[in-house]
Parts: sequence; C-alpha cells; structure tokens
Amino acid sequence: MRPGKVAVRAALALVVGVGTAATGYAMDASAGPQDAVGPGRVRVEIGIEHSQFSIGHLQVEEGTLVEFVVDNDDPIAHELIVGDADVHRAHEDGSELRHPPVPGEVSVGGGDRGLTYFAFDEPGRVEFACHLPGHVAYGMVGEIEVVQTD
Repeated sequence: MRPGKVAVRAALALVVGVGTAATGYAMDASAGPQDAVGPGRVRVEIGIEHSQFSIGHLQVEEGTLVEFVVDNDDPIAHELIVGDADVHRAHEDGSELRHPPVPGEVSVGGGDRGLTYFAFDEPGRVEFACHLPGHVAYGMVGEIEVVQTD
C-alpha cells in the first residue's frame, strides 16, 4: 500500500475512532507478553521511563484501530511515531519537537500524557520510535506485528 493511502486510511480511522462510542478493550502494554490484540478498537498504554518504551514488540490483529496512550514519566520530551519506513525516514532527523494531530504521531512533554490512533489494516510489520535527537540510538524503537485474523 502506498504511504499516502496509509495516511488517508489512518486519518479516516482517527475520525471514525473518535466518533465511535468506546468499545473494545484496553491493554496495558507494560504488563508483559500478550496475545495479539484486536480486532476492533483497542487501547494500548505505553509508558516511557529512563528514555525507554515499556514495550518493544506488540502483536495486533489486522482490522484493529489502536488508541495509543503514551505516559511520559521522564522529565524530558519524547514522541511516539508509528508507521512504515517512509514515515520514519521523514522523521529521522528529529527536528519536529511538536506534532500536529496526525494519526500515529504524538509529542509528549516531560511528565505528560499523549494520545494518537493508528489503523492496522494489513498484515506485516510496522515500526514505532522516538526520533528526537539520539533517542533511536538510545533504543527508543519497537515493532508492531500485524497478524491475519482467522
């Protein structure tokens, strides 16, 4: 799927997700290994402490709209960027200190909480990272594996 099409689908999912009554279930990603979450609407909570995400890998069923709630317990800013290789290339210089409300992108100040949505519609692998200067090198990167539903 082309990057533009992914962005359009993710934007539509954001609008639909915000307008939809809370359904699905929540998952605390720091609780340890989980089965694949989804399908439908799912909340995933990701903590940040000592410049590390509370998870490094997540499995999501295709057809899942994930609401990422990011709790930054550090005194410095971080971000969560979810997307394909093109999205990460666009952010790799870490020059955006604040992100507009774009699906899969959120900036979180020190001690703050942020929220973003992302639609996982096709099986494959999607990366998440914090691209602020030096943060990827420090290990602020992870992978989301999107698996087919049975």
